[in-house]
Amino acid sequence: MNEIRVAIVGVGNCASALIQGVEYYKNVQETASVPGLMHVVFGKYHVRDIKFVAAFDVNQNKIGRDLSEAIFAQPNSCVKFADVPPLGVKVSPSPMLDGVASHMKQAFHVHQLEEKDLALDNIVSVLKETQAEILVNYLPVGSKQATSFYAQAALEANCAFINCIPEFIASNHEWDIKFQKKGLPLAGDDIKSQLGATILHRSLVKLCSDRGVKVEETYQLNLGGNTDFLNMTVENRLHTKRISKTQAVTSMVEYPLPTRIGPSDYVPFLGDKKICYIFLKGRKFGNQPVNLLVKLEVEDSPNSAGVVIDVIRAVKIALDRKIGGALISISSYAFKHPPIQIPDNTARQWVEDYIKGKRKR
Repeated sequence: MNEIRVAIVGVGNCASALIQGVEYYKNVQETASVPGLMHVVFGKYHVRDIKFVAAFDVNQNKIGRDLSEAIFAQPNSCVKFADVPPLGVKVSPSPMLDGVASHMKQAFHVHQLEEKDLALDNIVSVLKETQAEILVNYLPVGSKQATSFYAQAALEANCAFINCIPEFIASNHEWDIKFQKKGLPLAGDDIKSQLGATILHRSLVKLCSDRGVKVEETYQLNLGGNTDFLNMTVENRLHTKRISKTQAVTSMVEYPLPTRIGPSDYVPFLGDKKICYIFLKGRKFGNQPVNLLVKLEVEDSPNSAGVVIDVIRAVKIALDRKIGGALISISSYAFKHPPIQIPDNTARQWVEDYIKGKRKR
C-alpha cells in the first residue's frame, strides 16, 4: 500500500485547497494529464496515496473538529471545489508563539491554550501517535519562532518537513545539517504557485535577459482579501517574505536590479482572490526603451496546492530512499527561496531526473 501519512500545521486556506485537491483528483486515471500537477503518478505515488493523519491550529472554531469540517470554518475563504468526506482526524491545539500577530487574534478566533498545550512534547506525541511521516508547515507569514518550533518537532518525531512559508529552514545550512544527521528529508522555503506572481515575474525577467533586454527596474504589487493579506498588513511580519520573493526574481539576472516586490494592500471584499501587477522597465537594441505592465488575477490558495501535492510525493520518495537533508531538485522547482536558485526549466528537469533516480537530492 503506497500510503503517505501527512500532518499539517495551520488549517487555513492553503490547507483547505490541498485537502480538497487530494479528494478532487483521487480517482483520476494514472495516464491522465490534469491541471496543476506535474504527474498524476509521481514516482510510484498517486494523488490518492496522500492520507492526512494530524493537524494543528489555534482557532477555536477548528480545534477538536474533523479536519474535513475545519477547512471550511471561518475565517477560511478558499473556494469549495470538492466535497471532502469525514477524515477521522481531529484538529489538535497548537501553541501560538509568534504565529499569531496581535492584530490577527480576533480574525483567527484564537483559542486560549493551557500551559500543557504549549509543550513541544505534546506536538511530538501527536505526530508519533498518528505515525505521521511528513509535516507540512502552513503557518502565517512572519512565524519565525513557530516555524523553528515545528521543524524541531518534526526532527524529534522522525518526520520529514515541508516548509511552505518564507521562514528559512531548508535554505538554512544549520537546519539542513540537523535533518541530514537524522536521515530526514527537508523541502522549502516559501512555496511557489502553479501560475503565481513570482513564477510569472521570474519568467518575464528571464525572457528579457535571454532576449538581450537590460531590465533597469521592476516592481510587483499584490492585493488580496484573505487572512494571509490581513496578516501581512504589518510590515514587521514581511521581512523574510520580501527577501524570498525579491531574490527569486533578481536571481534571474547577473546584475543589480532595483526592485520593489511584495504584498501591497489588503482588500477584504476580494476574499481569496489575488490580484498582481508586474511592471518592468528596460532597454533594448539601440538603447531604446521598452516597458511592460502585466495584470494577473487568480484564486490564491488553490494556486499552490498542486505544487504541494508534488512536493509531498517527492519527499516520500526521499523517505523511501533514506535521503536526509534539503532536497535540492524539488526545492528549486517548487519554492521561492530554495537552497540553490536555478532557472525553472532546469529545476523541472532536475525533478524528472530525481524521480528516475538519476539525481540523489
